[in-house]
Amino acid sequence: MYLAHVEGSVVATKKDAHMNGRKLLMLRPMLVDDKDPTRFRPGVNTIVAVDSVGAGEGELVLFCQGSSARLAPGLKDCPVDAVVIGIVDSVDVLGRQIYTARSGATAKPA
Repeated sequence: MYLAHVEGSVVATKKDAHMNGRKLLMLRPMLVDDKDPTRFRPGVNTIVAVDSVGAGEGELVLFCQGSSARLAPGLKDCPVDAVVIGIVDSVDVLGRQIYTARSGATAKPA
């Protein structure tokens, strides 16, 4: 599983029939910064993922990729490589909260 920020959505009017009615989200992976583990740093790539939990733009989410993505409910026959499987409430690193959904931002170092 990975963490990502929902950057937006993707609309495709022509797609595989198994994908009809599925919400697609544009994700930017978020990594704990090596130099300052009290902060995230955005990944360089973006990923399109099927939303299975009702996530929206601006939220921090959990997603999985590869063959495990099709294990999410209702996706067994879908040609998916990434799926959002959770909306994050908070993230703690090294005993410090670096994200909380209430503020939507990383915590500032003390």
